[in-house]
Amino acid sequence: MTSAVKLENAESLLDRALEILASGSQIEIRNLVRSLYPAEAAHILEALDSESRAKLWAVIPPSVIGQVLVEVNVEVGAALLKITDRKDLIAATESMGADGMVDLLHVLPEPLLSQVMESIGVHNRNRIEKALSYGEHTAGGIMSDDVLTIRGDVTLDVVARYLRLRGNVPANTDSLIVVDRKEHFQGVLPLSQLLSHDPHTKVAAVMDTRISGIPYRMPSREVAGLFERRKLLSAPVLADDGRVVGRIAVEDVIGLIRDEADHSLMSMAGLSEEQDMFAPVVSSAKRRALWLGVNLMTAFLAASVIDLFEDTIQQIVALAVLMPIVASMGGIAGSQTLTLVVRGLALRQVTGSNAGRLLFKEISVGLLNGLLWAGVVAVVAGMWFHRPDIGILLGVAMLINLVCAALSGVAIPVLLEKMGVDPALAGGVLLTTVTDVVGFMAFLGLATLFLL
Repeated sequence: MTSAVKLENAESLLDRALEILASGSQIEIRNLVRSLYPAEAAHILEALDSESRAKLWAVIPPSVIGQVLVEVNVEVGAALLKITDRKDLIAATESMGADGMVDLLHVLPEPLLSQVMESIGVHNRNRIEKALSYGEHTAGGIMSDDVLTIRGDVTLDVVARYLRLRGNVPANTDSLIVVDRKEHFQGVLPLSQLLSHDPHTKVAAVMDTRISGIPYRMPSREVAGLFERRKLLSAPVLADDGRVVGRIAVEDVIGLIRDEADHSLMSMAGLSEEQDMFAPVVSSAKRRALWLGVNLMTAFLAASVIDLFEDTIQQIVALAVLMPIVASMGGIAGSQTLTLVVRGLALRQVTGSNAGRLLFKEISVGLLNGLLWAGVVAVVAGMWFHRPDIGILLGVAMLINLVCAALSGVAIPVLLEKMGVDPALAGGVLLTTVTDVVGFMAFLGLATLFLL
């Protein structure tokens, strides 16, 4: 029930924005903008065409535009930067924290990047330059340097008084990071321990030493997996010598998980998750033309296989009617396996040690389904054309293609991953080619051998 309500609210918010923008009332547009969180504004901006997007962007206050730019995808952000006054952009950075500033600088083009860096103070510039030195897609690139550390040799009462004097703690703080005199990581003190133990107890006596810090070089994709597996709310980030250099909170990881899901979904169609849904027609057509061209070449390859058996098809016309069935069933079966394996690779559940067992399992599934549906199509095709021999050959060809589809559905993404190619991006095209070629070759080849 909760999910349905949230979804409805998101839809109604977009509908209301579209209605207000269509009315052209500047007062209502400004009232709408004031009621939005930055992420909500970004969601609406991504769903608008360029004209409506410009109307809404024009009334977003400079103090908020930096936070919105961080939330929108890269292509929409680039379009918004073109219509943003540079003075407003520089002013926006003044209201942003160091973490938000780093995220914003990652999306700024070079001329603007230099201007923004020159406009901030020396202290902030040093912090930001240090943050930018970490890889964008690493633990260091997503961490916050707003870290609250305590020593293990003090009492819980001292820690409590320190927190009261400090006045605030970093967002999503579920535990305090314990370090030694040289800032080396020792463990964490859950806030529940701080509140439930005798105030005179030393931190070292109740801190949790089972939690290990995250190396700053760890890929962000692995960080997301770590948070998911261990149900973490936050974790310290460590330098090579064990010093605490930052902290990652769960809110930083949620975005990573969403981005990874978007990437997998869009890559299956040869698209990028950073593309603007309302990009100009010409630029969208150019991007999609590449994969259409690749698909066309593979289609010609499949057609060339059919051409090899032109004489067979001319003599037995029923083959032309039935052969798409073999390729279609192989394509569906292969796509099921491919999707399963691509997901497993993304979650690091498929490795060299278990890929062989997965391959055996998928081939067994393909064989079982192949036997089932081969029998069905053999009977149907035999009765349809009054040729039991054609039905039997169709069933055998389908069995061959389903087993081959299972083999390809596992092997193709695993090999692409080893070659450093995104299996979600290229796997589908290669799989379709294999199932089409094998399906046509098996069916028409068997017909040539046994029916002529």
